[in-house]
Amino acid sequence: MSTEKRNALGRGLSALLNDSENVHTNNDRPKNNVSEDPEVNSLGSVNEIKLAEIEVNPFQPRTDFDPEALAELADSIKLQGLIQPITVRRLNAHSFQLISGERRFRASKLAGLTQIPAYIRTANDQQMLEMALIENIQRENLNAIEVALSFQRMIDECSLKQEELGDRVSKNRSTVTNYLRLLKLPPAIQKSLRDAEISMGHAKALISIEDPAKQIYIHQHIIEQGLSVRKTEELVRDMQRAPVKKEGKQPEPISFQIQKIQDDLASKFSTRVKLKFGSQGKGSIEIPFLSENDLSRILEIMDW
Repeated sequence: MSTEKRNALGRGLSALLNDSENVHTNNDRPKNNVSEDPEVNSLGSVNEIKLAEIEVNPFQPRTDFDPEALAELADSIKLQGLIQPITVRRLNAHSFQLISGERRFRASKLAGLTQIPAYIRTANDQQMLEMALIENIQRENLNAIEVALSFQRMIDECSLKQEELGDRVSKNRSTVTNYLRLLKLPPAIQKSLRDAEISMGHAKALISIEDPAKQIYIHQHIIEQGLSVRKTEELVRDMQRAPVKKEGKQPEPISFQIQKIQDDLASKFSTRVKLKFGSQGKGSIEIPFLSENDLSRILEIMDW
């Protein structure tokens, strides 16, 4: 992520934390002298707070912390100390709750620190959730699905409209909308995007197709043939331009229940599945495959 993007996102979090004008460091206070007086640890200043007095943010959306990365950060903290303070809110005289900086908090514990520099802020539960989500969005290694889920949580749990959300994270409404649309893709495609098997560009091309079965069919082509975003867009355009056959008897429209079964099977096998019905309730299930490897994959799913 570029410096420009980080700064843009940072303004949203900074506005919530109100750091820009009100923060000043207590340079006159010895770092190892943690006052027991709650009035000394004033709002809007950097204070040394005991790690044992800090509890994690219950609204933290991030649950996965890479142990190796934490160990590296802990080693850096042992050598240079914690450069960037965490941010907390006060619960009572000797109890605080993290607003942001859980990774630094965890690494400081690993480094053997007993206290940590922290900003003290006032925040209600909704502000805590907003701050945690915005900090999560700022992570450089966040994948598109994680961003989309964080956006959706801010809309649902913070009662924000898309325009308000865009203001919070310094993104325009169309960008926010594009991320949220990813959550409408079939689970198999969302997982593929989360696991970096396909890119955001691939996903955006797939979103333009309304039929989930077709989305899964093209997605399988992307994986099997290693299609670029450009090739995927061409494939999508070709499928959308394909003429609709009007000659002869048209098939009867399928019911919602049958369509649901087809969609569920398509998601399970990551390929298009079609149910064909004959007379007297008889029929067949058609599961196409792209290659021998693809056939082996489908048979393995069927525990053949």
